[in-house]
This record gives sequence, structure tokens and C-alpha cells, in this order.
Amino acid sequence: MQPHTKPSHSGNPSDSSSPSQDAAATKTPPSSSDIKRWRQYLADERAEAAVYRELAQRRDGEEREILLALAEAEGRHEAHWLRVLGEHAGMPKAASVRSQMLGFLARNFGSVFVLALAQRAEGRSPYAKDPAATRAMAADEQIHEEVVRGLATRGRNRLSGTFRAAVFGANDGLVSNLSLVMGMAATGVPAAVVLFSGIAGLLAGALSMGAGEYVSVRSQLELLKATRPTQATLTAAPALDIEHNELVLVYLARGMSREAAEHRAAERMGLYSCDCDPSLSLHPEVEETVNEHEAVGSAWGAAISSFCFFASGAIVPILPFIFGMTGFAALAVAGTLVGIALLSTGAVVGLLSGTSPLTRGLRQLAIGLGAAAATYGLGLVFGAVIG
Repeated sequence: MQPHTKPSHSGNPSDSSSPSQDAAATKTPPSSSDIKRWRQYLADERAEAAVYRELAQRRDGEEREILLALAEAEGRHEAHWLRVLGEHAGMPKAASVRSQMLGFLARNFGSVFVLALAQRAEGRSPYAKDPAATRAMAADEQIHEEVVRGLATRGRNRLSGTFRAAVFGANDGLVSNLSLVMGMAATGVPAAVVLFSGIAGLLAGALSMGAGEYVSVRSQLELLKATRPTQATLTAAPALDIEHNELVLVYLARGMSREAAEHRAAERMGLYSCDCDPSLSLHPEVEETVNEHEAVGSAWGAAISSFCFFASGAIVPILPFIFGMTGFAALAVAGTLVGIALLSTGAVVGLLSGTSPLTRGLRQLAIGLGAAAATYGLGLVFGAVIG
């Protein structure tokens, strides 16, 4: 798709600029609910166009063009609702809370979170079920969702490695240390023992998570490096036997067609002095352009992030004990604090993945508190046995 190219809908009866369709939508006097709904659509289209323009100011190159093209498309939809409303357009109406929040985030942050929210907003467009909206507008919103999904994916890829380590580290710290604290407290040991057990769990878990992430990401980077083609074909080709060599096999193994592989091998061996068929030629040979550091992240970045976020999560369950609380009250406060944190981290993951923040947050909460409750039950059993 070329986002800067304006598609032409001329001759299409579903075109949002079709006068006959606008007339059909407004040939009978609109009801007050219709006017209210259309004015809300108008306000939201204006707000969404402003969001895309705000984001475009923070981008350059192709991403800037894409965002400006999306803003222009929202402007076409705005013009449609102005025509439908006519004299009922009235004074500008406030955008929905969702659109206002998107605008605030775009003005102050301009991050991948905004694009993830915009992706969800485009995917929930009501135009497909509203007779006053054209088929072209409903189709536009579907395409916009895919465009924003692509832009959001670029942002997710840029932070995926370190962010993954941070989120998983925080959640592991929250759940594992809450479970440890609940289990120890259920056995009936003094509050000081529970506190020191929580501190030991924090340190052991954070160091383990950091070391594990370093090894994991480092191994991924080494595997990616091992799969990249080398420059051996450039240095070895001049010395190969013209009749008997395996240079073609190199390019076949890399996934090229037989014709393209033979052409490239002939170039490497100096049989062609010109670029006879540019469609088959990929010289000069360079390394693959995939940036594995964007997709995987750096090993040290992932390790440090995992350590810090595990520790930040693991300290939450022991905060009540640090401040002198004991007994069931301390456990209740710890469970509440961890529950809030799990809801928050789940919501963040939901936003970034383009799914419901509430659903992801509740899922995290259920898993975390379920694990803690199970450990508490086991602690009661062991405490009774030991006692």
C-alpha cells in the first residue's frame, strides 16, 4: 500500500463523497438522536485527525507520510458528516473521552501506546452498522486499523526485547514473592522471618532473572549472527574452478531460484562484466538488513531490566512487613498492593498488544492471586504438620 497516494472512489456508489448517498441519508428529517450521533462522529473524526497529525510531528520519512495520509483520510470522513448534518452541525462538540485521551497521549508522549490505542479505536468503528455512513467509510476504517497495526508493530519491535524482560520480570517478582510471603506466613512463623524470607526471595529471584535473561538474549543474538551470510563468496569466487564449483549451491541454499543462483554465481566469478539482468542481481553482497537488536534487544539491557523490574515487583509484597505490619492485616495489604500492580501490568500488555486492557489485567490478577492462594493453603498444611 502506498499511504501517500489518495485512492479515487469516482464512479463508486459507495464513495463517501457521493451526493446521491448523502441525499438519501438526509432526505427525511433526522431525529435528535441521529443529530447527536452524527455530531459525535464529526467530533471524533476531527480528534483522530489531530492525533495522527500530532504523531506525524514526532516522526520523519515514511512513517510521517503514513500518519499524515491517515489524518487526511479522517478529514474526508469529517467532510462527510458536515454534509450529512448540514445546518444541524452547530458548534463544535467535544470528542469522546477515548479520543480526548488519545489526543492527550499523542501531545505529551507520542509513543507506541497511542498507536496501540488508535488501533483498537479504528477496529471498533460503528460505521459498518450506521446507514448514514457509506460503505467506503466503513472500509476505510478497516484499512486504517491495519495501517495503524503496522505502525504499532514497528514500535513494538523496537522495544520488544527489553520490554518483555521488564514486564515478565515485574510479574514474576509480584507473584513469586507474594506466594513466598503468603506461604511462610501461613506456617505461623514470626513476622520477622516472613520479612527476611521475602528479602531473600527478592534478591535470589532478581539475580536469577537477570542472569537468565542475559544468557537467553545473548544466545538469541549469537544464533541470529550464525544464520547471516558471510562474505566468503566474494573472496573465494575468483579462485574457484569455472567448470567444477559449488557456488550455485550457496545461493540455492539461501533460497534463491535456480536461474537467479546461476546468474549470481556467474557474476561472482567475473563472467559478466555488466549488470545484465538487475532483477536477478543483488550485488554488492551485503549482510541481511534485519536488525536483530531491535527484535531481540541487547543482552545487558534485558538483564538489567529484568533484574530491576523483578526487584520492583518482589518488594511490593513485603512492604507491609517493612513498615511493621503483622498478621492477617499485613497479608491483606500485600495482596491488595500486588493485585493493583498485576492489574496495571496486565493492562499495559493489553494496550501494547491491541487487546482489551481490562481482560488482560483481570487475567494477570486471577493468575497471581490464584498462585498466592494455593501457596497459602500449602503453608497451612505444612504448618499444621510441623506444628
